Amino acid sequence: MANQEDNLFKNVIAHAKEYGFIFPSSEIYDGLSAVYDYGQNGAELKNNIKEYWWKFMTMLHENIVGIDAAIFMHPTTWKASGHVDAFNDPMIDNKDSKKRYRADQLIEGYIEKLEEKIEKEVEKAAKRFENFDRAMFVSTNVRVLENQKKIDEINEKLKDAMGSGNMEALKQLIIDLEIADPISGSRNWTDVRQFNLMFSTEMGSLADDTNKIYLRPETAQGIFVNFLNVQKTGRMKIPFGIAQIGKAFRNEIVARQFIFRMREFEQMEMQFFVKPGEEMQWYEFWKEKRMKWHNALGLGEANYRFHDHLNLAHYANAACDIQFNFPMGFRELEGIHSRTDFDLKNHEKYSGKKLQYFDPEDNQNYIPYVVETSIGLDRMFLAVLSKSYQEEKLADGSERVVLRIPAPLAPNKVAILPLTKKDGLPEKAMEIMNELKFHVRCFYEEKDAIGKRYRRQDAIGTPYCVTIDHQTLQDNTVTIRHRDTMEQERVAIDSLKTTLTEACSINNILKRI
Repeated sequence: MANQEDNLFKNVIAHAKEYGFIFPSSEIYDGLSAVYDYGQNGAELKNNIKEYWWKFMTMLHENIVGIDAAIFMHPTTWKASGHVDAFNDPMIDNKDSKKRYRADQLIEGYIEKLEEKIEKEVEKAAKRFENFDRAMFVSTNVRVLENQKKIDEINEKLKDAMGSGNMEALKQLIIDLEIADPISGSRNWTDVRQFNLMFSTEMGSLADDTNKIYLRPETAQGIFVNFLNVQKTGRMKIPFGIAQIGKAFRNEIVARQFIFRMREFEQMEMQFFVKPGEEMQWYEFWKEKRMKWHNALGLGEANYRFHDHLNLAHYANAACDIQFNFPMGFRELEGIHSRTDFDLKNHEKYSGKKLQYFDPEDNQNYIPYVVETSIGLDRMFLAVLSKSYQEEKLADGSERVVLRIPAPLAPNKVAILPLTKKDGLPEKAMEIMNELKFHVRCFYEEKDAIGKRYRRQDAIGTPYCVTIDHQTLQDNTVTIRHRDTMEQERVAIDSLKTTLTEACSINNILKRI
C-alpha cells in the first residue's frame, strides 16, 4: 500500500511539471532545495484557490475585511511575537548518513507507526466479526491497549520535553525508542540543538546588527500591528475579522514532500477579534465553518479530519488542525487556534502604544482575544491536485490521465477546438473564443486529431471542450464535451456563455457552505 501511495505521489509530481503546473525553481542551475515555481496552469489554479478563500471570508461575512501587509516589518515585531526567542525547531543529525532531521518529527513518526498497528488490528477484527463493535474491541484487545498506552506515554514525554525546551530529554527519548535513521538505518545520532527558522537580512547600506531585519515567518503579525488602523478606519465592531493572503519564509530544517513543506510559501490567514470569554464559542464556530468550506469542494469528506494539538503553542489556549489525506497520509492542511490576547498584549508592551478596543455596549476598554484560521495555500494546491489526479482505464481498453479539478478552480474553464484547420472552422472558432474569453478563461488549440486534444485537456483539468465542426457553419451549434463523463451534447452557440459561466462560477461552491 505504501508503495502504491509513493508511486501515486511521484506520478502527481511528474504530471505537475509535464503539464505546466509546478517547476523546480532555477532548474537550469540544478534547482534550489525546497523552492518551486508555479507554471502557467499552476498560477491559474493557485489564483482560483485564492479567490475561493477570499470571497468566502470577505464577501460572505460582512464583519471580515482584507488587508495586504508588507513582508518586511520592524524587527521588534518579532521580539514581541516571540519568534526571536522561541521560533525554534529541535534539530538532530545522523552521523553516518549525514542527514538532518527534526527530533520531534522522528518521534511523531514512531507514534504514527504504532497508530497504524492499532488500525490494522481493528481492520482484521472488523473482517472476522460480522457485528463488529470498534469501541468494545479497542477497550479489550491486549495488543491494542499496550500500543495505546505506549503512545500516551511517548506523547506525554514529548510534550514535557518540548514544553521545557529539554533537548537532552528529546535525544534520550529517541534513544529509548531505538529510532533509526530512515535512510541508513543507523542510530548514531548527534545531540539535539535548537535551530531558529527565521531568515534574516540587512536593511540599508551597513550590514550590522542595528540594521538586521527578518523575512516574515508568518503573515499574522501584519494583521495584529494593523488592528487599530483597520478597526478605526473601517469602524469595525467586535467581533470582526481581518483576512490576508501573503508570502512567508521559514528556513526549515527538513523541507521535503514536494510543495507540502517549503522555505518560501504562501498563507491564507484570518484573525477574528472577539470579546474575552467568548473565544471558545467562536473557536468552535470557525472549526465548523472551515470544515464546510473544505467539504464544499467535493474532494471527499472522508479525506478530512480534525486533530487536536497535544502541545499548545505559547500563545494558544486551544488549537486543532484540519488534516487532509495527502498521498503520504493525513497531514496538516489548516490550523485553527484560539490565540488569547497574547499578540496584541505583547505588541502593546513592546511598542508602548495602546492596542485596546472600546466596547460601547459595556462602556469599557479591553484587549480582544483572537481566533485564527490559517491555511497554507501551497498545501491547499497540493490537496486539490493530488485528489483530482486519476489514472483511468476506459471501456474501449484505452487509458487516460485526468485531473478532476472542481470546475470553478480549473486553470482553463473551456477549450475551443476547431475540428480541422480549414474550411472556415478556425475562423468560426476564434469568433466564439473572442466572445467567451470575457466571461470564462478559454484555451484555443487546433493542432493534432481531436481525440489527442481531448486527452491533453483532460490532463490539464479543463472541464469543458467546445468543438466547432462543419455542422456549426450550417446551424450555429457546437459540441460540448464534459471532462468527467466524456459525454457530448449538441448546443446552440447562443447558449454557451450562460451555460459555461454558470457551471464554472465559484459562487456555485460558496452556496454549498
